[in-house]
Amino acid sequence: MDRQEIWERIQDAGVQVVRLWFTDILGRIKGFNLNLSELDRALEEGIGFDGSSVEGFVRIEESDLIAKPDPDTLVIFPDDLGGVPSAVFMCDIQYPDGRPYESDPRYVLRRNLEKAHQMGFEYYTGPELEYFYFPSDQEAKPLDAGGYFDVFPMDRATLARKEALLTLNQMGITVEASHHEVAYSQHELDFRYQPALRMADYLQIARAVVKEKARKYGLYATFMPKPVQGINGSGLHVHQSLFRGKENAFYSETGAYNLSEVAAGFIAGLLRHAREITAVTNQWVNSYKRLVVGYEAPVYITWGRRNRSALVRVPAFKPHKSQSCRIEYRAPDPATNPYLAFAVMLAAGLKGVEERYPLPDPVEEDIFAMPEEVKARYGIDALPDSLYAAIQVMAESTLVRETLGDELFEKYLRNKKTEWERYRVAVTDYELKTYLPTL
Repeated sequence: MDRQEIWERIQDAGVQVVRLWFTDILGRIKGFNLNLSELDRALEEGIGFDGSSVEGFVRIEESDLIAKPDPDTLVIFPDDLGGVPSAVFMCDIQYPDGRPYESDPRYVLRRNLEKAHQMGFEYYTGPELEYFYFPSDQEAKPLDAGGYFDVFPMDRATLARKEALLTLNQMGITVEASHHEVAYSQHELDFRYQPALRMADYLQIARAVVKEKARKYGLYATFMPKPVQGINGSGLHVHQSLFRGKENAFYSETGAYNLSEVAAGFIAGLLRHAREITAVTNQWVNSYKRLVVGYEAPVYITWGRRNRSALVRVPAFKPHKSQSCRIEYRAPDPATNPYLAFAVMLAAGLKGVEERYPLPDPVEEDIFAMPEEVKARYGIDALPDSLYAAIQVMAESTLVRETLGDELFEKYLRNKKTEWERYRVAVTDYELKTYLPTL
């Protein structure tokens, strides 16, 4: 998008505020607002800021960084997120001399997408974003007793979800469907396939829109993976495929299950490296309260076609729609950093394609109900069962280190180890209820 097109869109929408957003290593949006008079300078030079106060960015003695807006990311918030129409640009982070900043999650994804491009592929993703509505950020109390695809009750949460969907579509972020999910007070937005970098940007914007529309209706929307014990947690199921131009590289008319050798290698790579990438796709202590048997989240490292207890699923598609051939990776949760999650999934899949990893047979039985001896016979392994276990596996991973780069890899591990240590020493309600009355 050139400068004239940008100004035409901004003036037609009556924009009064420009927002520059970027993402820290944990996936949290950071940013600042500009007057319209500063937009040309921002597009030309970028805007300087202090990176020492942003999680995972630079040390205080080397704190100067530049936020450079990507012109192609412009979206208009039609009713604002604050009072007046505003324009948002997602930014790339640079050093003052224009070099990309190595710990910028957007740059990490860009770098891995370039590797895919060099192999002749473009990486597309289409996530299913699940989340909960609650009365406030202090009360994880479900607002309804609804279930999967329920239409009623037509309550405030339904209205908030509907308005989020309409706003995102008006902004050019296509949400193909929305509905109530399995758990009480749980909802889902399904996004149309996009190139992975654009989709990561869209997910960041969508999470902000969902939260703002909830606030408008006096509610709180949360992407916490498992806020309520005893019901399903929230996932971010990522549908993904590789394309060569307009050709779906995952499709084969003659291959088993209509999967090409590329698709088979990609699935095999995800399976082989699943344990290593889990600390990125599921980065919080709470993430591992979701990854347990009995609540539809994947636990075991298998793939299947109809099997929703598997880690990787190959959804059915109509024979004449080869463009729809894709795989669904079911481990990530909606509180992940989408740039880093897409990067490690892509890297794992490409490694399988490069090294021609053999694809194991699919498992179509309910793995949750499978006896341990049967799982052993299949050679079925499990994902890490805690953040600590995931950190330990990631720390030994050459693939994740190469994907994130040495600097971000070390910063990320350091942050996650700190989080685990804080959790480890905390005295929980469970301990007080269990031990205080009897010990």
